[in-house]
Amino acid sequence: MAQASIQTAKTVRQLAIGSLQAIPEELFDIQPNGFNNTIRWNIGHIAAMQDVFLANGLEIPSDLPSNYNKMFFMGTKPADWADTPPSKEELLQTLSTQFNRLSEVSPDKLNESFHSPREMGPFTFSCRDEVFQFALIHEAVHLGVISSMVKAIQAGK
Repeated sequence: MAQASIQTAKTVRQLAIGSLQAIPEELFDIQPNGFNNTIRWNIGHIAAMQDVFLANGLEIPSDLPSNYNKMFFMGTKPADWADTPPSKEELLQTLSTQFNRLSEVSPDKLNESFHSPREMGPFTFSCRDEVFQFALIHEAVHLGVISSMVKAIQAGK
C-alpha cells in the first residue's frame, strides 16, 4: 500500500507540473472574482504545504526558501507580500525538486506509526502514511482551484 501512495504522489505531482506549465504566467497574478488568492499563490501554497507535510509527517528537512512560508502559508495573501514572489520558472523548479524528494520516500517509512498522534490544524494523524495521503488530497484540491481560476479568468476576458 505504501508503494502505491508514493506512486500516486508522484503521478499527482507530474500532472500538476504539466498543467501548470501550460498556464501563461500573465494569468498568475490575476485574482478572479470569488477567489481569495491568485494562481501564483496557490502554486506556492502547494509547495509550502508539501514541505510542511514532508517535514512533519516524514521528518524530511525543509529545503524551501525562507520566504515561502511568509508568502504562501495558510492565511497569507498576495496583497500582503513585501517580497517579490517567485517566478513561474522558480515555482515549477520547486515543484520538480519536491518530486525528486517524493521519489526518495521509503515505503517502510510510510508504514510507521507516530509515538503519539500528530495534530495539524483540525486534523489528527496516527501514522506517516495518513499525513502523506492528506498531502495528496491537499494538492489535488488546489489544482482544482487553479483550474477553476484559469476558467474564470478566461471567461472574464
